[in-house]
Amino acid sequence: MSTSNKTFSMIKPGAVHNHHIGHILSKIEDAGFKIAAIKTVRLTPSDAAEFYAEHEGKPFYQELIDFMSSGPIIAMVLLKDNAVADFRKLIGSTDPAQAEEGTIRKLFATSKAHNAVHGSDSDASADRESSFFFSRREWLRVEDATDNGMEY
Repeated sequence: MSTSNKTFSMIKPGAVHNHHIGHILSKIEDAGFKIAAIKTVRLTPSDAAEFYAEHEGKPFYQELIDFMSSGPIIAMVLLKDNAVADFRKLIGSTDPAQAEEGTIRKLFATSKAHNAVHGSDSDASADRESSFFFSRREWLRVEDATDNGMEY
């Protein structure tokens, strides 16, 4: 499987707290994504700092760490052709005020800082982020499904 068929996403603490999990998952599945792995996790501040290390030193970094460790998140590996680009389009702009109508962030985000979902920005990020939360044994790959005669 080419990595371009995989992306990573998480539903952030605010959207979990506001009971948007089901609505967001429905939008993801309705857009043709297959959920290959999913779990609920509570990030510690050090977990959040490690995951978002690339943003260390930026003005929003500490607020991001505090928010991401404030409650449970839903971590997911998603499969679809052109997964990274298609998912970025589905979630919309980081700032919900600038996001297109119908995107996940337009519908469920409360602010730029509390933007409802995370989505990988590249194939390399999708690999790194998926591995942060899941071992390869924890998610169903397309070749696994087809090798076993499963329709996926």
